[in-house]
Formats: sequence, C-alpha cells, structure tokens
Amino acid sequence: MRLLDDLTLTRHSGPRTKKTGTTCSGEASVAGAVTWELRPAARPSLTVHDNHWANGERDIVLYKPTVVPEMPAALSNLHNRLRSGISVSPGRSELRMMVFPTYVDPRERPRIKKSLTTADLADRVGLHHLRELASRVGVALEPAFDRPDLDLPPVDLDDPQHDKTLQHALYFPSPDDETPVIAYTRFRIVPVLRHIGWLSPEEG
Repeated sequence: MRLLDDLTLTRHSGPRTKKTGTTCSGEASVAGAVTWELRPAARPSLTVHDNHWANGERDIVLYKPTVVPEMPAALSNLHNRLRSGISVSPGRSELRMMVFPTYVDPRERPRIKKSLTTADLADRVGLHHLRELASRVGVALEPAFDRPDLDLPPVDLDDPQHDKTLQHALYFPSPDDETPVIAYTRFRIVPVLRHIGWLSPEEG
C-alpha cells in the first residue's frame, strides 16, 4: 500500500519469522513475527516486525537485520528501539496502541513524546493522517485512560483541542493486523525519515 507519495508498505506473504528476545515487560520469550517491508523512494528498504510473543504480549518494532545498509544515525538508532506495545483494552473488545510520536534529540537519538494536546499531535503527525487512521472500520482515536478525575477532553479531530495535554491511544479490532503497522509507521518511523531527509518535506 502507498502511505505517502514516496513511501510504500507491503506485508510479506510467507510464514511468520521465528525469533527469541525480550518482551516489552522484560520477559524472555519466543515470538512469531509478521514481517512488513517499508520502502522509501530511492532509499534502502526497512523491515517492520509485528511480534506475537508466546507469553501473549505483542509489539511492533523497526527490526534490525544482520546486515544494515548505511544510513543516518537517527534512523540507525531507531532499529530495535522504541517498540509500540499492543494490549487488551480493559472493558472493551478492541486492542489498544499508545500514540507516542517520535522526535530526534540533539544527539540524533529518537525519543518519544507521551503527552500532547490533540492539536499538537495533529501538528506532529498530520491531521489528515490522523483522520485517515480514525476513519478505518472499527478504529478510534481516544484518550488512553478513562479516568473521570483527570477531566480529559474528548479527542475531536474536527476541532483538535490545544488546552490540555493527554496521552492518546488508537483502538482497533483484534482481527485488524494492518492498522497498528500503519500507525507505528506514521508515529514512530515517518518523523525520523523526515528528519533525515528521506521523505519529501511537502508530504503532510
């Protein structure tokens, strides 16, 4: 699929890649990884793994292959780091993925920003990209925590609020394997690709 004019994402049709490692909770486990190829125009392709761990955990990460082509430090430093965990939503049938967009610090290390106003999130990711994600069947962008004491504003993409910071989350149906990978690419990888000049700046 084409995510941007100069960026495509393709799911590999073969069996899951077997791997061992450590889950987001720090437990050693074995995973079957669904492999996706991310291809920026005229640049080396990147590999994204949707890891399904034997202990029930799941995360998405920019996978670091044995041989990594030469690339700027900011992108190299993103490999095998800043995973996005996917979890069951308490009291809901959908799965949940936190929306923490990436930025690059002065040492060329990718970092994440956890709390943002919805307007700030839209500025970082692109409002039309957020709307595109939220318009997918069964998908919703909402506050990550339903706590009345926090008095969190609703996430309204027709009128993004700029008064209160909160942690946003993307909710999606459990059979939907495509949405979380698209979201991970937009929130985690695309900001770094823009930073290093691998994507056209006019792509919003």
